[in-house]
Amino acid sequence: MFWDHVAGVYDIFVNVINRKTHKALRRMMAELIEPDDRVLECACGTGLLSEVIAGRCRRLTATDFSEKMLAKAEKKCARFDNVSFCFADLTALGYPDGCFDKVVAGNVIHLLDDPLKALKELNRVCTPGGTLIIPTYMNRNKQGRTSGFASALGKAGADFKRQFTLESYRQFFLDAGYSDVRILLADGRIPCAIAVMKKKDN
Repeated sequence: MFWDHVAGVYDIFVNVINRKTHKALRRMMAELIEPDDRVLECACGTGLLSEVIAGRCRRLTATDFSEKMLAKAEKKCARFDNVSFCFADLTALGYPDGCFDKVVAGNVIHLLDDPLKALKELNRVCTPGGTLIIPTYMNRNKQGRTSGFASALGKAGADFKRQFTLESYRQFFLDAGYSDVRILLADGRIPCAIAVMKKKDN
């Protein structure tokens, strides 16, 4: 799997190549998490956001589809006693309906064959009145062309299924039936947009 292969070097991208974006992303994420929150984080990767979330919430369940990414995240969050890590497919989560106050899925929507299926599953496990938080890299520029970053990762094997601008990213959630979509932008070399929305009633 591509993500198992890059687990050892992914933090170089986070902490060096795209440092400005990730610094802003972590700050924004901290502001979205409350002390009493039970949080599910899907696609946690090497724990970029897990560290921030764990330091803010009551309980964090962090999942990923890459065993090697999970191992990195677990090591990074070893100092926290309110975190559990689990291998999971975010399109078929093994959790009951409505059991998490906040559901986070970072930088994964654009990689999925069926992102609406994943969104439905994220929505299902969120509590009534809870919040979905979905950060994603903006891999198209304002002129609608694929960014150099997306092109390079695609050639390396990341296999992007979708490419978003700020406008098309917000529209994706509006089309999925969410009426109160808020978009926050962590700007930098490779910007990251954070979609924030309340759980949709089924």
